[in-house]
Amino acid sequence: MSLHDINQGVQKNKRRQRIGRGTGSGWGKTSQRGHKGARSRAGWSNRATFQGGQTPIVRHVPKRGFNNRWALTVSEVNIKALNDLFNDGDTVNIESLREKGLCKRRFDEVKILGDGELSKKLTVEAHRFSASAKEKIEKAGGTCNTVVRITTVAEKKESAKEAKS
Repeated sequence: MSLHDINQGVQKNKRRQRIGRGTGSGWGKTSQRGHKGARSRAGWSNRATFQGGQTPIVRHVPKRGFNNRWALTVSEVNIKALNDLFNDGDTVNIESLREKGLCKRRFDEVKILGDGELSKKLTVEAHRFSASAKEKIEKAGGTCNTVVRITTVAEKKESAKEAKS
């Protein structure tokens, strides 16, 4: 193979075949759609999940569990992460946790858990603390401040009712 052979037989700007332009073109009459049937008609398409008429997998698999729309979503943060990302004497609150990327998704409460060691004096503000986390924060000379949750379950239900109507 030589350099002049590389692009041999490759059409750079190949024109699309115009169909339905007479039988002489080889793409005339039925325009590659065959005879009759739904697929030959304009606008035909099946849904992406269609499995050729057999019972779909979604209907074979049973329903399972339920989704509790009133459950509180709790974002957990470990002591180890606080030790890595915050400096001595910092105040750790919900806004600072979001900025550092520790609480990314939507949540109702933040809970501080006691995995890892803490060597810095931090003022931590959160909705909940595990017993071991509270102990480790206070042992390092820091303080634990409990923040009151803004929305209650009853308020969540009420806002859902208002959104419906």
